[in-house]
Amino acid sequence: MESGLRAEKDISGCAISGIMDLTGKRFSGDEIISSISCMRERSNGLGGGFAAYGIYPQYQENWCFHMMFENKSALVQTEEYLRDNYKIIKDEIIPTQEDRLIRYRPLLWRYFLQLKEEKVKLHYDLTEEDFVAKTVMEINTQIKDAFVASSGKNMGVFKGVGYPEDIGNFYRLQEYQAYIWTAHGRFPTNTVGWWGGAHPFGLLDWTVVHNGEISSYGINKRFLLNYGYTCAFFTDTEVITYLFDLLVRKHGLAFETVADILAAPFWDEIDRAADKERELLKRLRIVYASALLNGPFSVIVANGKNMAGLNDRIKLRPLIAATAQQRLYISSEESAIRAVCANPDRVWTPKAGEPVIGRLKE
Repeated sequence: MESGLRAEKDISGCAISGIMDLTGKRFSGDEIISSISCMRERSNGLGGGFAAYGIYPQYQENWCFHMMFENKSALVQTEEYLRDNYKIIKDEIIPTQEDRLIRYRPLLWRYFLQLKEEKVKLHYDLTEEDFVAKTVMEINTQIKDAFVASSGKNMGVFKGVGYPEDIGNFYRLQEYQAYIWTAHGRFPTNTVGWWGGAHPFGLLDWTVVHNGEISSYGINKRFLLNYGYTCAFFTDTEVITYLFDLLVRKHGLAFETVADILAAPFWDEIDRAADKERELLKRLRIVYASALLNGPFSVIVANGKNMAGLNDRIKLRPLIAATAQQRLYISSEESAIRAVCANPDRVWTPKAGEPVIGRLKE
């Protein structure tokens, strides 16, 4: 290679960043845009996006679906499906502004929904969350050219093809107020850059932004299919989102336990653990063997009450955390934190497989 030429592939590409106010105080999207824009070189313009929590207080009791439609026919079919199952409290186009760098866009729409009482009675064996998750799977797999970007309460995902700061400006995120913001700049390696494939990935109020490559995608995908989760976006990050929903919401496991499943210690490490811990780790490895994430990764996962960072068990992708008063910051690079918090109280690099967890104070 000639001197001065960079490598053809950035092996640590993709950027992630997250900011959480632990007291629930909301703040503008300006900060997360400034944070993620510091890592522009980790992206290549083929994907960027944001998740925001607390942005719809006037509709906080309603499910909010952010939708992407490739054509009006997909919109009409989706609305017919939604009206059959939900009362549509409000629907509208997602506000955007023209940006010369965003050359193509699908039809972006949002719906605020209330599940119909007769559907609750008919599907008595499902929780409301289960029914909404079922709705997401059916739209994504059965209605051509329709994709659900997010489906939680009082939150939303804004994503597309472009650099993250351009996507943020396109969606006018400076006009929103949230107490958790996460962001992603994408450098696709194994899949094409397209609007549905940009991060964050969402299900209910779960969202995930991810830097890395999950080589266990196939077995993770088959494992999730046993529990009714169907992957439709052709990317490994989707399985991470569904695994968190399954393990935390449905199986009732703590974030710390989920970390020991997804980024499980090696067997020799387990053998050296204390008796009680060793038995627990062994059982988790056996019961959830197909949920183990192989390959390099760092992720930020969020829901309405938590934001957590986690990387793989040998730390092949970077992850930095910091705190300042009531704020938690997680990012791929320290520069992205200091861009919005010049003097944090504490900055540290989490160990491999060690989660960083921020919990909303009641």
